[in-house]
Amino acid sequence: MKAYLIFALKRFVQLVAVIFFGCSIAFLIAHLSPISPVDQIIMQVTGRSASSPESITALRATLTELFGLNVPLYQQYFHFLQRLVVLDFGPALIAFPTPAINLVLIALPWTVGLLSVAVTITWLLGNIAGGLAGYFQNSRVLKAFGIIAIGIQPIPYYIVAFLMVIIFGFLWPVLPISGGFAMNVTPSWTPEFIFSVLHYAILPAASLVIVGIGTWFLGMRALVSNIVTEDYVTYAELAGVRQGRIVGSYVIRNALVPQLTSLAMALGGIFSGTVITEQVFTYPGLGSLLVRAVNGGDSSLVLAVSCIAIVAVAGSIFIIDLLHPLIDPRVRTEA
Repeated sequence: MKAYLIFALKRFVQLVAVIFFGCSIAFLIAHLSPISPVDQIIMQVTGRSASSPESITALRATLTELFGLNVPLYQQYFHFLQRLVVLDFGPALIAFPTPAINLVLIALPWTVGLLSVAVTITWLLGNIAGGLAGYFQNSRVLKAFGIIAIGIQPIPYYIVAFLMVIIFGFLWPVLPISGGFAMNVTPSWTPEFIFSVLHYAILPAASLVIVGIGTWFLGMRALVSNIVTEDYVTYAELAGVRQGRIVGSYVIRNALVPQLTSLAMALGGIFSGTVITEQVFTYPGLGSLLVRAVNGGDSSLVLAVSCIAIVAVAGSIFIIDLLHPLIDPRVRTEA
């Protein structure tokens, strides 16, 4: 138990380091943008009504202080680190003066829900099908599935998303292609709203599943193809162990450990695919919010979305890392 706690503490230190460096890089990138939030707001104000030069000068000074741009960059960075602890990223430009974190917290559950469902379905189906294909190598159905997986796996997320929009939005319009729920449904914990959310999430989730399932299928099939030649599998078969138990307990279970590591490594790429998919389907998640922030030159909101995404992805990897020693006793927690 003590060894595991030390292992968890080391991984937690790594988690903090990843979040620190990731958010620091996000800060630098956001502040290197040539678009000034102060200029953007002044353009909006002067575009709606005539203003005197004195009032514009006063407004510029107020906004510069509000966004913390009246001090050198290194002081802005230290202020950012202090505010990061309490998730204060300043006001959002596209919904001024609403705090940026408020918009992020509204969009975050949509992305987390979509990503969780898609990753769970993809990982489970891909690994189960890949494990069966690796063990039953003469199955025609699984061979055909492998050929399809090889063909789909290299296709980018957005290509599949666009194809599904064309097919189910125009050629065979049976599913909604934009939004998160029906406009005539009030957001609440009612069966009608939950059904509407699930209905509108079918195409975004399906586009992620279709592309991702091939990766897990091919990886699992390769792992199982090597495991079935191991001595303990051959001995179990000669000893008359039930085939279902060999596949489940001896083969797939051992092959799932490296696949869990692959899941942790792939979470960043899967999140990137989710961002693009949300934009294609106008899904009200972090992806759509990030695109709106970039198009509006909203550096505060871009920084808020980036930092929350870094924390979420790094935290998920941290949880998966902690599960490793519990799933595979061969992992040394002293390392």
